[in-house]
Amino acid sequence: MFKYILKRLGYMAVTLFLVLTVNFLLLQLLPGSPFDGEKKTEAQIAILEEKYGMNDPIPVQYARYLKGVFQGDFGTSFKLQNQEVTDLVLTRIPYTIKPGALALLIGIIIGITLGAVAAMKRNSWADHMITIISVLGVSIPSFVLAAFLQYFICTKLGWLPVIYQPAEEMRGVTMWDEFKSLILPAISLSVPVIASLMRYMRSELIEVLNTDYILLARAKGLTKAQVIVHHALRNALIPVITVVGPMVVSIMTGSLVVEKFFGVPGLSNLLLNSVTMKDQFLTLGIAFFYAFLYVIVILIIDLLYGVIDPRIRLAGGGK
Repeated sequence: MFKYILKRLGYMAVTLFLVLTVNFLLLQLLPGSPFDGEKKTEAQIAILEEKYGMNDPIPVQYARYLKGVFQGDFGTSFKLQNQEVTDLVLTRIPYTIKPGALALLIGIIIGITLGAVAAMKRNSWADHMITIISVLGVSIPSFVLAAFLQYFICTKLGWLPVIYQPAEEMRGVTMWDEFKSLILPAISLSVPVIASLMRYMRSELIEVLNTDYILLARAKGLTKAQVIVHHALRNALIPVITVVGPMVVSIMTGSLVVEKFFGVPGLSNLLLNSVTMKDQFLTLGIAFFYAFLYVIVILIIDLLYGVIDPRIRLAGGGK
């Protein structure tokens, strides 16, 4: 297992290096300068470009940037008062992770539960209802759902805050107030996760329930609940967990509309602004964080295989 983790860490390092390199080169191909459109003379723009080394050849810029990354320095923002990219990303991460983690928790629990119910009640009214909910969840855009929830739950009924409220003692906002303001953003992000996991769980569990070893377990006198909990669910969860990994990153990167609707100052909003402003170092820093998050999640998913099914761990150890 230790050798396997070291091998995967090596692959992760290569992946991150390639992501960083490709993104750097693509940003170099974009026309214009970060200082275009500002009320500065050509001489002032030339001084700024010289200050940030933007007049150097691309290989020189790349080597300098790569050296900084290895030292933990992702550069400074051109637009946001010369703030360090690392500081900007670290301050925005909690605002993206909080609704994303809550949405993922809601999506996994409800999605897997409803998918299992649909598989066990195959072709019943419950199965048909869950299938309809799944189709609706995939079909409805997140911005439509966010607008609907915000209008009815917040504006009409007044049950929850309209705008996200981070906990702050000076303004008297408690942790409970912050949690309440996170509920609707999390629900808006969780609906596609619920819909997708329901479909995957239903199809995988139906396939597992029709295998020979499940029929053998039933023939031995085990109850249906024992067969499902101790045998069927484990095997059905393996392919389901595979799709959870990309969903984690999808929630984090695809939350721009939800962040806009509910005023969440997360990374997606910052990424959009950095691309619009041609803030090269800030764009690279956020893209690197998303790539790092993705490879870490995939590694965790791979390690979870061995927890769910020990046969996978034993097979890997044997090699």
